[in-house]
Amino acid sequence: MSLLIQKPGILTTVQDLGRERFRRFGINPGGVMDQTATRLINILLNNNENEAVLEMHFPAPLIVLESNVIAAIGGGDFSPTLDDQPIENWRPFYAKKNSVLKFTRKTSGNRAYLAIKDGIKISDWLESSSTNLAAKIGGIQGRKLEAGDRIDCKKKVKRQKSEQYRISNSLLPRYSPFPTVRITPGAEFESLSEKGRNLLLNQDFTISNSSNRMGFRLAGEPVTLSQNIELVSSAVSFGTIQLLPDEQLIVLMADHQTAGGYPRIAHVIGHDLPLLAQLGANDKVAFHLTDTETAENLALKFEKDLNFLRVGVKLSSEK
Repeated sequence: MSLLIQKPGILTTVQDLGRERFRRFGINPGGVMDQTATRLINILLNNNENEAVLEMHFPAPLIVLESNVIAAIGGGDFSPTLDDQPIENWRPFYAKKNSVLKFTRKTSGNRAYLAIKDGIKISDWLESSSTNLAAKIGGIQGRKLEAGDRIDCKKKVKRQKSEQYRISNSLLPRYSPFPTVRITPGAEFESLSEKGRNLLLNQDFTISNSSNRMGFRLAGEPVTLSQNIELVSSAVSFGTIQLLPDEQLIVLMADHQTAGGYPRIAHVIGHDLPLLAQLGANDKVAFHLTDTETAENLALKFEKDLNFLRVGVKLSSEK
């Protein structure tokens, strides 16, 4: 019962929701870039939300499913096909033994996710299967997947049919190559000059080619402080926006460090992180200032909607 990576794609890794409980030891959480997509497709399969998935970039891998599986794909739309027949994102599909999964064209987004019903067998390191490429730990020997890799599934498939339900569009992130992302003020927001604040909120930023899973460097007109400040390194998180010495911005992403000494001028709200996570080089982003109450209300509503999805999937699977 395994997945055979026949062609590896440009960057395919095993990821889950990360190793959150070890930041105090300086261990970054890592995990998937798009947590919302991962949670949704795992719930869709009646899996634990933290089951490991394959995070894929385009060109994506060619995968031979060496056993019967039920699976789901979410996140970016890479026009997946199963034995050359188109399949849809956000819907479970059944694949017979030796079916071939391909991704033919990037339609939207920059990261797609493949989840298998009941999960895949991957060893944990500090309670997570996530691959940390820099530290060379987690996943498959701490590296990206290569041709010839095999990943075992946890269980055999009993039901040989696709479920007919699909995640409602109202639950899906509205991916775009030029989203407006909501932010809340960071600890050093008030240290921005008036011009710097106006530029933060009223210009379009471009994702630099030097961006990666640690952080997205943004290119734009320099954002300035009212005066130079010296800071002690302080905690940062996924979505923290820091101002670099060259007066350009960096948004910390999944593989971010646990602390940093650059001014933390804002934080992307959790609800909008998937929009940012699906961007690639030369895409653009704009920022809109909001407040903590709005961010919390959006998060609470989304969790409530996820609970409805869990119940619906569970009831459907029991029929």
